[in-house]
Amino acid sequence: MIVLIAPETDIPQEIEILHQLFNAGLQYYHLRKPEKSFDAHAEYLNQIDTAFHNRIVVHDHHDLINSYNLKGIHFQEQKRKDHIENPGQYFKTLNMFGKTISSSFHEPEDLAACYFEFDYHLLSPVFSSISKQGYEGRGFDVNHIDKTIIGMGGVTADNIDRFKALGYKGVGVLGGIWNSENPVEVFIEMQKQF
Repeated sequence: MIVLIAPETDIPQEIEILHQLFNAGLQYYHLRKPEKSFDAHAEYLNQIDTAFHNRIVVHDHHDLINSYNLKGIHFQEQKRKDHIENPGQYFKTLNMFGKTISSSFHEPEDLAACYFEFDYHLLSPVFSSISKQGYEGRGFDVNHIDKTIIGMGGVTADNIDRFKALGYKGVGVLGGIWNSENPVEVFIEMQKQF
């Protein structure tokens, strides 16, 4: 399973490359644009072929799920801590039927102890980040945790086997694809590993 995270700030030909990635088989695209407003998110989604909307997970403006046929919603760590204590209240206004719910974690112990049943969990940094300077990898081994855990941090086509050996069911990638010369080729190469 490959989860592609959006570049924080828009890059040239981003939507065009994204369409190529969807056509190459991308199933999980995490739309994380912290600086974009609700309207800017909607504008971004409107540029993407509606056939691919059901592969997009939003990090912010979760109520977009009521207007678009999205795959699901994602909780950054702080947002999870703020809202998941009373999930019934949070989800009351969201049309979540058949949608995924995921969350970010930075400590395996917190992930293992989390009582809320997420569809999958992003854990970082496994290896040193490609997109965030000074974000040192910690080599978390999660073989002992019986949850769907996606490893993030320093993902390349060459180290996916190391993620698998540490117990990850997939990888979350940002810099490894967006910072490469040919994002689509790199994605296809990573996909072959799964």
